[in-house]
Amino acid sequence: MATVGRNVAAPLLFLNLVMYFIVLGFASMGGNGATGFFLTFSILAAVVGIVSKFAGAHHIGSWRSDSLAAAGSSALIAWALTALAFGFACNHINIGGWGGWRLKILEAFIIIPAFTQLLYVLLIHAGVYSSRYGLGYRDTDYGMGGPGDELGTKGFDKGPQFN
Repeated sequence: MATVGRNVAAPLLFLNLVMYFIVLGFASMGGNGATGFFLTFSILAAVVGIVSKFAGAHHIGSWRSDSLAAAGSSALIAWALTALAFGFACNHINIGGWGGWRLKILEAFIIIPAFTQLLYVLLIHAGVYSSRYGLGYRDTDYGMGGPGDELGTKGFDKGPQFN
């Protein structure tokens, strides 16, 4: 059964993927010496964001708690790098000066994914609060094995047997 978190996270994942590709394209065009850190962290955030979307697409497809670990951690790292680039973008806007139209577009496309990536991270972890919004984290029987699979019931409690 599809959940609220999954239905909203899938389009948001695609939107973030497209925006990270745009960021990568504009940040790769370069700039002057004053924008070095901004461009460096923009490229880094874009590459990590694009790669995290592959793990996110796998998680959206399977929607299991074992795929959430990879998708959640990579999305959180991508958001942290995007937030760092967001800080440099805000600093660059605050300083002002002439940066050209490409740099202004890059600033905008760093600010937008900073918020949409945070929303994506919150959505894929929404199951912590209720299984209606995402994966049910309180399922105790997941991955526990079947009846008779307990340790010690198949002759292991007798010690090693050598023939």
